Amino acid sequence: MIWIHWFRRDLRLRDNPALAAAAARSDGCVIPLFILDDAILHAPRIGAARIAFMIDALRNLDASLRARASRLVVRRGRTLDVIRDLVRDTGAAGVAWNRDYTPFARQRDAQVEAMLRDLNVETLIAEDAVILGPDDVRTSDGRPYTVYTPYWRRWRTLVDQRRAEWLREVDPLLRPVSESIADLAIPDAADLGVTVSQRIPPGGETPGNARLAAFVDLTAEHSIAGYAEGRNLLAEPATSRLSPYLRFGCVAPRAALRVALRLLDEVGGDPKAERTARSIETWIGELAWRDFYYQILWHYPHVLRNSFKAQYDALAWENDPALFDAWKEGRTGYPIVDAAMRQLNQEAWMHNRARMIVASFLTKDLLIDWRWGERYFMQQLVDGDHAANNGGWQWSASTGTDAQPYFRIFNPVSQGQKFDPKGEYVRRYLPELAQVPDRYIHAPWTMPRAEQQRCGVVIGRDYPAPIVDHAERRMRALALYRAASSVAL
Repeated sequence: MIWIHWFRRDLRLRDNPALAAAAARSDGCVIPLFILDDAILHAPRIGAARIAFMIDALRNLDASLRARASRLVVRRGRTLDVIRDLVRDTGAAGVAWNRDYTPFARQRDAQVEAMLRDLNVETLIAEDAVILGPDDVRTSDGRPYTVYTPYWRRWRTLVDQRRAEWLREVDPLLRPVSESIADLAIPDAADLGVTVSQRIPPGGETPGNARLAAFVDLTAEHSIAGYAEGRNLLAEPATSRLSPYLRFGCVAPRAALRVALRLLDEVGGDPKAERTARSIETWIGELAWRDFYYQILWHYPHVLRNSFKAQYDALAWENDPALFDAWKEGRTGYPIVDAAMRQLNQEAWMHNRARMIVASFLTKDLLIDWRWGERYFMQQLVDGDHAANNGGWQWSASTGTDAQPYFRIFNPVSQGQKFDPKGEYVRRYLPELAQVPDRYIHAPWTMPRAEQQRCGVVIGRDYPAPIVDHAERRMRALALYRAASSVAL
């Protein structure tokens, strides 16, 4: 009996619940399928970096399958047609996949289910991209949480209650795939009409597992042991850098949780390891944030187009295209903002603290609709994820669930001084400011003219003057938000 496993954003073999279930039901006779669907490849929110990373991950997946005498069957076309044709050609008894949560994916998957039902083909759908599903964590009266802190407490309790589940690791048995099953060679990004200008990490399960192992190595200089203290320091490599691998399922969220729980067990009885235990719990909290934003998207899909808090749809954004271009290109005159945007444009990734800073600046200094920034991030980020990206943008814009209050407006100078105190991050991405003294690095326009000449950066010539005055724009933002807050719903 043959089953098909439809790979989507679960590009790995181990800890893959739908693949493991398909293998168990078919005694290993699984056809591993990936579909190149132009409806996704050419969607306006898909970026070149993510496509290139995905192609890399597919090659790694195929190599892992071939090491087990199997192979990845790649086909291109409309998803419904590809699955129908493969089922008919092979006589497959079932199709398995792991759940996705966007409105587009839900509609597509419902159509695939209906088609397979008409063909009397079984379907199996597993939870994989999250640790706890959108319906697993509920309030006492059965509602989804919309505030993170009580969600986290309930989530953490459920994790402990289901601890044995997270500690299990599944490695599926797979048999060879018939050579008579036609497929395509895995294309290069260029074959798909994609040109990648950014530096991106290698994709796939192998580098993803290596990245996870390095992060949880307590003997390493930068590891999970110092995460709580270092995660907001922009110049330090103190974060896991696992987000692209989690985004494409090269690393399972449950695998990340498993190693964290095991580390907690190891250090739990050592009073000298209190700092490490606190950091591990902080990082587990970030896994919970991912689940939180997925359950928001699942239960409130309108957030992809509108504010979670409906009154803020009335915000009278100014939406100046010239200011938006300056923000995108890293030439706002505020070094911490410009450094972050240049990191994004060069590496298809940005430190999470920097994401908050630039999002606050776009919405509350430039008074530009958060949706403009959210879309640009999705087009650029290698780890672009609808749920997390939307949640982060609406948090910064104060339009979302459990968002920062609208009157909390980041000052880009003080944010730089706090999270990049020596200006190392700024100088890394803004080499024109390399000679600027630390005391001026986050506000170079305050340098005396003679100092500007001495360090070779004349403001307005070698580096732009601030495109807006933060204090003045802060007052305008407060007025804009107050006006929207007063709108009757």
